[in-house]
Amino acid sequence: MAIKLIAIDMDGTLLLPDHTISPAVKNAIAAAREKGVNVVLTTGRPYAGVHSYLKELHMEQPGDYCITYNGALVQKAGDGSTVAQTALSYDDYRFLEQLSREVGSHFHALDRNTLYTANRDISYYTVHESYVATIPLVFCEAEKMDPATQFLKVMMIDEPAILDKAIARIPAEVKEKYTVLKSAPYFLEILDKRVNKGTGVKSLADALGIKPEEVMAIGDQENDIAMIEFAGIGVAMDNAIPSVKEVANFVTKSNLEDGVAWAIEKFVLNPDHSSGHFPAR
Repeated sequence: MAIKLIAIDMDGTLLLPDHTISPAVKNAIAAAREKGVNVVLTTGRPYAGVHSYLKELHMEQPGDYCITYNGALVQKAGDGSTVAQTALSYDDYRFLEQLSREVGSHFHALDRNTLYTANRDISYYTVHESYVATIPLVFCEAEKMDPATQFLKVMMIDEPAILDKAIARIPAEVKEKYTVLKSAPYFLEILDKRVNKGTGVKSLADALGIKPEEVMAIGDQENDIAMIEFAGIGVAMDNAIPSVKEVANFVTKSNLEDGVAWAIEKFVLNPDHSSGHFPAR
């Protein structure tokens, strides 16, 4: 069955280490779109951290979408308006912020427009997130936060060894109550239990009348597993962590070797004649 929707992770997948898109990947995405395929950037970033790439890829047209905050928000790509949203409450925020202190990790939280931290010793990784996602960073003590704020995700962030120790201290019931997953060695993301990239892709596919077997998803980290499992064709980057490769149908080349372009060529542009080698799971 022909692919009608391609969900592509950004960091480590679409993007090179310098946060640029290679010409080969740009050309492959453009060719897929010319065939009428929906190409959707599916990321943990907020819209502000995606918009410049949507513009670069000419993916701001009517009918273009993006999935942000690891599936918590499905948006129209042109103006960022909401198609679907699932947020954490203020009570969730207060509980998880306190938990981060108990397990020994830095912490921050994001709504649609702002990254908040109550840590006076602001983590380098919080500053990094603000810079990469192009979203303002605000210090605010937890008890002074507006209770009406809708948090799309919260994050424990720290040096990888410190974060791993903190994760080991998180009670099992917390991991059952929320979606808890890593998006990088220094990022642990916590979302509403109903949220992940898979549910985000599913909600958009359902709205567009596209079946799971008509979806291809490409990613490299733990937060990509749900959409790779949902898609009819799940593709792991060669630079993906082992657990992603284990659930993928195929493994493409790395982001340094235009892996996204290889996958699009094999499964969308020239599915009957591709010579690319993709080992099956």
